[in-house]
Amino acid sequence: MIAKDGLALVIGSLVIFLIFLIIRLYVQQPVLTVITVLLGVFSVFNLYFFRDPHREPPQNPNAILSPADGKIIKITEVYEPRFFDEKVRMVSIFLSVFDVHVNRVPISGKVRYFHYQPGKFLAAFKDKASEENEHTAIGIVDPRGRRVLFKQIAGIVARRIVCNLREGHTVQAGDRMGMIRYGSRVDIFFDLNARVMVSPGQRVRAGETVIAQFTDEGDQEKVEANVVDTPVEEVY
Repeated sequence: MIAKDGLALVIGSLVIFLIFLIIRLYVQQPVLTVITVLLGVFSVFNLYFFRDPHREPPQNPNAILSPADGKIIKITEVYEPRFFDEKVRMVSIFLSVFDVHVNRVPISGKVRYFHYQPGKFLAAFKDKASEENEHTAIGIVDPRGRRVLFKQIAGIVARRIVCNLREGHTVQAGDRMGMIRYGSRVDIFFDLNARVMVSPGQRVRAGETVIAQFTDEGDQEKVEANVVDTPVEEVY
């Protein structure tokens, strides 16, 4: 299955390749041959890059699922000022160009926070990328009032973030919610009391791998008081 957010690129690159291939059959030019081969390679790569495999989320209401495919590059404690306004756990996932780039929702609940920030295009694995790079941040509150925030972060090659979520949307864990084109990073933030289930260097799969598990029943009143209402901003 091809990701719908990449379908236009896949079809477009294939059409251009076929046009050059037909021209190449009638015009015997070395330069045209090289261009046709390169276009063919790019078309095949797009088919591979925009793949969207079926995933079966685990039926565990306490699970925080990975929002992205890739490799865990960092697990640390940070102060998160916008959604939590307190110290939380952050898990960073690096996506190479060979990973599936369709992003998925980590927990079921309602989107209570959405923020788009334009910025730099530093290498996604750098520490500063989380705050300084262009990114979207999505905060979700589950039915028990427990919160998760995750960021889609652009990188050197990734210059296009697609996010289909906005404040007020109700989502299910494992739902497709967007993608980042060509290499990137996703950070996920959650309460320090949640039990981390992954380790640095481990590879994870969006919508299937359990990043962490909640160990409490939540506190809806506390969450309602702390969640900051932020104007919805569009992603360009």
